Amino acid sequence: MATSVGSDRATDAIRHHYDIGNAFFSLWLDSSLTYSCALRESPGDTLEIAQERKLQFHLDAIRADRARAVLDIGCGWGGILKRLSENHGVRRAVGLTLSEEQAAFVRSHGYPGVEVQTKSWMDYEPDTRFDGIISIGAFEHFARPQDPPAEKVRAYRDFFTRCRDWLSPGGGTLSLQTIAYANMSSADASRFIQQEIFPDADLPTLAEIAAAAEGLFEVQSLTNGRLDYAWTCAEWARGLRQRRAEAVELVGPDVVARYERYLTLCSLGFRMGKLQLLRIVLRPYGTGFFAGRGG
Repeated sequence: MATSVGSDRATDAIRHHYDIGNAFFSLWLDSSLTYSCALRESPGDTLEIAQERKLQFHLDAIRADRARAVLDIGCGWGGILKRLSENHGVRRAVGLTLSEEQAAFVRSHGYPGVEVQTKSWMDYEPDTRFDGIISIGAFEHFARPQDPPAEKVRAYRDFFTRCRDWLSPGGGTLSLQTIAYANMSSADASRFIQQEIFPDADLPTLAEIAAAAEGLFEVQSLTNGRLDYAWTCAEWARGLRQRRAEAVELVGPDVVARYERYLTLCSLGFRMGKLQLLRIVLRPYGTGFFAGRGG
């Protein structure tokens, strides 16, 4: 199947960021290589504990203990996939990523029942329905800074429509985590982040997400973890500082400086309320249907 122009562009943007190398990220992420907002509950939490709690939040949201097949859209280095296989006994766990580095890392572990495809959700054609879908930190890449609001909503609605059609009738759940604009807009966003860190990507607003999901999904729960993300970014920055010499040896001083600036700006943006971190659990209206997409 031919890859769409949109997914080609997204692939380039994702690989610009994530294919710097697994060794670089392993210096400052927690041991699960979870590169998304943690879920902090007490001042004594370590990054490791808070990330484990976040992963479990999404697994609980889709009732992973009862699931036979689960899709992870934007699976990263496989933290969710590993737990689906080893802790919850899910027979089939499919991960989608656009990063070859991430896909190779997950495949190297040989988790039972886990498969990873380097493919966009726009090009994915499943051969089964899923009891749950998890997407953490991918939604931010579904639109571009130059897209007008109506175009962004159309892209997001396409995503929600596909997820609805891929879920098992009457029982599937989508657990979504995404950064979103809060007290700012795309026009106010840092050019540095849009050009140097996540090129050609733009964040949603809560209103755009709601409009895109309307009539397809009902919201079971919605929380804003912006202070969790301010803390997470600060912890990542601290970890990078502690191992800066090793990081420079791996990727060079310019890349390290770029990530230090990025983590500092993001932590500040969440703390000031410019950005928010949304965790949204959604279930389709009605029984749903597969709509002819691969099954």
